Amino acid sequence: MNRPNVLMVLADQHNAELLGSAGHRQVLTPNLDEFAAGGVRFERAYCQNPICTPSRVSILSGQYCHNHGYYGLSGPTNPGLPNLMRHFRAAGYRTAGYGKLHLPNSPRNWIADDVDEFGDTYESADGVAGESEFLNRLEALGLRALEDSWHNPKEYGPGTISHDAMVSKLPYEHTQEMWCASKAIEFMGADDRRPFFVQIAMQKPHHPLLPNERFWNLYSDSLALPGTIDADPGHRAPHFRAAFERFHSRRWDFGAPDEEFADGARRAWRGTLACVSQVDDVFGRLLEFLRARGLEDDTIVIYSSDHGCYHGIHGIEEKAPGICSDAVCRVPMIWRVPGVSRAGIVCNELIESVDMAATLPRLCGIEAMDGTDGVDIGDLLAGGRTSVRDVAVTENPYSKSARWGKWRMVYYPRGMFENPFRHELYDMESDPHETRNLAGETAFGHILVEGVDLLADWLVKTTRVVTSHPAVFEGDRMTGTRVYPVCTDGKAPNGVQPRHRRDNNLNYL
Repeated sequence: MNRPNVLMVLADQHNAELLGSAGHRQVLTPNLDEFAAGGVRFERAYCQNPICTPSRVSILSGQYCHNHGYYGLSGPTNPGLPNLMRHFRAAGYRTAGYGKLHLPNSPRNWIADDVDEFGDTYESADGVAGESEFLNRLEALGLRALEDSWHNPKEYGPGTISHDAMVSKLPYEHTQEMWCASKAIEFMGADDRRPFFVQIAMQKPHHPLLPNERFWNLYSDSLALPGTIDADPGHRAPHFRAAFERFHSRRWDFGAPDEEFADGARRAWRGTLACVSQVDDVFGRLLEFLRARGLEDDTIVIYSSDHGCYHGIHGIEEKAPGICSDAVCRVPMIWRVPGVSRAGIVCNELIESVDMAATLPRLCGIEAMDGTDGVDIGDLLAGGRTSVRDVAVTENPYSKSARWGKWRMVYYPRGMFENPFRHELYDMESDPHETRNLAGETAFGHILVEGVDLLADWLVKTTRVVTSHPAVFEGDRMTGTRVYPVCTDGKAPNGVQPRHRRDNNLNYL
């Protein structure tokens, strides 16, 4: 059997609303809209964490953050932690990763030895920041000073990463996104004897908001701002209210000294939409390559993001505090699986980023990864409507967000804030903009209890163990041999995890 190729494209902090196919009236995403019309778009897909590294570790390992342990950026590498690149390479696939991979990198990048081509755009395989093939190429071309996808205060504003927006000075063909696409196209077309698994991680629409002029000019300088940009945050958590105030007191980098807040915010919004359109254009080029090379019917293509972003929605400029809102926890998720996915489906069932690692091996006819926490969404891709999970959870180390039914809850532990603020609860059907926190209203107390119960149940059921009691035995329990199977990360495989055991009603399970 010919195994399909896999192309996974992640655009950094792409808010799930910002797609024409999702009904947004301003953003221009013709290629993504056409792709969605030919595949399956998941309306309620949730990331595992609201920042880059932990979310990306969850995508590639298929594990929840409380199991793999990553909640911050970069960090020490756990070489035993399984990942899709290693798994597919062991099955005979050619593997490659390009772009803002942003994975654990000390002393060596987590996937560096699991790919045939390592193309991180910001660091070497050994985690040396500012040293990469992409940056070295810009240096050789005399364009390093114009690089527009990371820290560049000399050309694009003071300080570190500006949250203002302007037209990039870097030629389009030398941008991070175009470099990733060019390298991936070269890799995908280099060998037709073995299938490929490629991940492309584009920087945009993450800040800095520096689109090419072509995409900047798609949008008017009099754009309407998000309707919630000035919405009163009084019902929100203290750290959300503080972020709101910081944004609304911002001094913009590229405007006049006496510029009104709304003028700078409108420029940043224009930059956001233009960056999304630039990502859309690069994605279209990848699809065109697959068509031109006759690979379209042999390649599973996934478009998603590591997490969302506010971009001015709810009056917050970036992604922090991300756990608070659907704008950051929900991600775009579009699949096209030749011979499986049904064209034009919009699926409203809850799914999570970890489900990619649980689904892709089966679709490609290879053995499942035995340490994943996700669920197989193959039936949903084929047009099924059976729910695959009761709740979707996004984690911070000290707070959690739960989404179920029409409800969304944020759980904060006692003592997190000086005042007694504890929870947020929203009816996402009647209040999609999260303007009314129901957590303190007596009439919704039973819904809050339901959310806390779902979250506790989820934590109990999904926590991965190394051993449990009683142990697994070969032969008679009294005279047989105890067996302690483990995956490469030292945790027990799925078959002996308590939630999968038939004897999970025993005293110590």
